[in-house]
Amino acid sequence: MKVLMRERDLSDEYILFAQQIGADGFDIHNPDNVPGFREQGYPDREALDRLKKRVEAAGLGLYRVAPPQPLQYLLGEPGGEEEVENLRKTLQVFGQVGIPFMSMPIHLGNPGYRGGYTHAHRGGYTMHAFDVERMKKSLEEEPLEEKISLDDHWSRCVELYRRLVPVAENYDVKLITHPSDPPLPDTDVSPRRWAGLLDAVPSDHNGLLYCIGTRCESGVTIFEDIRYFGRKGKIFHTHFRNVRGTIPTAGGYEEVALDDGDMNMFKVLQTLREVGFDGGLQIDHLPHYTHDDAHQKVASGYAVGYVKALITALRA
Repeated sequence: MKVLMRERDLSDEYILFAQQIGADGFDIHNPDNVPGFREQGYPDREALDRLKKRVEAAGLGLYRVAPPQPLQYLLGEPGGEEEVENLRKTLQVFGQVGIPFMSMPIHLGNPGYRGGYTHAHRGGYTMHAFDVERMKKSLEEEPLEEKISLDDHWSRCVELYRRLVPVAENYDVKLITHPSDPPLPDTDVSPRRWAGLLDAVPSDHNGLLYCIGTRCESGVTIFEDIRYFGRKGKIFHTHFRNVRGTIPTAGGYEEVALDDGDMNMFKVLQTLREVGFDGGLQIDHLPHYTHDDAHQKVASGYAVGYVKALITALRA
């Protein structure tokens, strides 16, 4: 298994930092860090290839890239077809350059942000937390404007997958989908819709970005959930993080450091190995430690070292 980080700015200094703390590579979350996306809607192949080689020269890899959201397509507005064509071109470039995973940018929004707040933990480190009642109160005071119904969004998503999956198969790039976070039932990529996309457009190139934290937040038994999707071969990539509390049992949750939550992360790794997963473990949602810098290098160093130690123990 590979220990991955968010790309931040992909400067030489940040790549050196990732190399020094023992990370295996990066996932790119921000399309602005990919040459060509903002200029033409899809990556510049030569520039992306140079970026990938620069990362590889440090002994690291590029594993997942998130393209810009096809907002006009998802809303059924003019310009949507051009966005879909840009995603097709993106898959072609990723295949040519050797980017193995493309995140599906189908999330329109989540009312859960109305229930978010910052919570302090041991020693005062802080992380994001969520409370259902806080969200409900905010929505009662100021309801959200619905841009598109959940059913219409679902239909457009399924059609988008039907159009992109053959391209992904042709260029051997796997499409991965992250669930809504918070994982509420009435969201665009709710737990049910997230899993339903696998059946709606079946393919060995259509799978899950399995967010361990989000799945725990939804109240599932995490080990059985990993076995369920893992035995189907549908866990393509992961977000590796811990939480305390779940929406069904506590009406919310707190994101925490890897060693400070409800899950035994070593057992999580054992279960992933049990189902044959050998992919990326992207360190996600880092704690804010006192005196850390804007790139959260203290938090990154701690998390990467922690996960690498778990993997070493797993191999013992």
